[in-house]
Amino acid sequence: MALDLSSIRPPGGKRSTKRDRILNVFLRQEGHVSADELVALVHRDAPGVGRATVYRTLQWMVGAGLARKVDFGEGRFRFEPSYRHPRHFHLVCNVCHRSSEFLSSDVESLMEEIAAARQFTPTQSVVQIFGTCEECRTGRKTPSLDGSTTALVFARDALRMAIATERSGLDFYTRAAKLTSDARGRAVFQKLAAEEKEHLSTLQKRYTQLAAQDPNLESRPTFLFFKGAASGLFAAGAEQLRKGVDDQQALLIGIRCERGSHQFFKRYGERFEDSEGKQIFLEFADEERTHLDLLIREYRELRERQSRGRSR
Repeated sequence: MALDLSSIRPPGGKRSTKRDRILNVFLRQEGHVSADELVALVHRDAPGVGRATVYRTLQWMVGAGLARKVDFGEGRFRFEPSYRHPRHFHLVCNVCHRSSEFLSSDVESLMEEIAAARQFTPTQSVVQIFGTCEECRTGRKTPSLDGSTTALVFARDALRMAIATERSGLDFYTRAAKLTSDARGRAVFQKLAAEEKEHLSTLQKRYTQLAAQDPNLESRPTFLFFKGAASGLFAAGAEQLRKGVDDQQALLIGIRCERGSHQFFKRYGERFEDSEGKQIFLEFADEERTHLDLLIREYRELRERQSRGRSR
């Protein structure tokens, strides 16, 4: 994992070769490591680095936003890299002390709302839910979700969301093309339906390639939880089409759906650290923006054609 260490400085201090070594060792780790485990790992590369130096560097990394400090009820803290790893929360088992990661837009939004109401500027948030995992409760072994698999599962869930939205959009534009009487408007809806179908195929191929990287990927727990995913916007729009609308109303519904979808994927893509999942969200947001601009242009031109028709 490459990281430009030249841009990282401790507040009020100079760069340190020992700190750089510790940082590089830490960023190569998957999952959560304790301070003592990191000391042992660092000593393999640099036996001369003292335990106190590792402890100080860990605290500095937490303050610099390069590491998160978590407590899984083991009687010691653990640390995980923040770099290229989406901000997330943990389910912690009181029996085996293993953790499972998840991300929820609803939890994040609530924390942001609370902080804003108190005029509080958060620098780090930690949400941990303690209980009993399925394996300890039932004895049935389940695929884990930890730091070593979160990046893949994050990309998996982002692709699932994009695919669901694409399918919903394809259904919407196919229906819109059938009910639109205006030839130009119908052509626009047909064009968008064709683009949705093509992009859906691309996303599905990308999903297959991703799944090939981990034989257990399909069965791993959900990481991304979104209560109001963008696919629901197009589903609601398609329901409005079924009730009967004219050409202008169909375009307005499409504009509302595309604007909501663009805002959804852009908002949540920008809040994640650099990762494949983030890239999927931002790529999809760009596509939805292109569709939105096309629909807005067609709506304006339809209004102009209707105005010219009335004046004649």
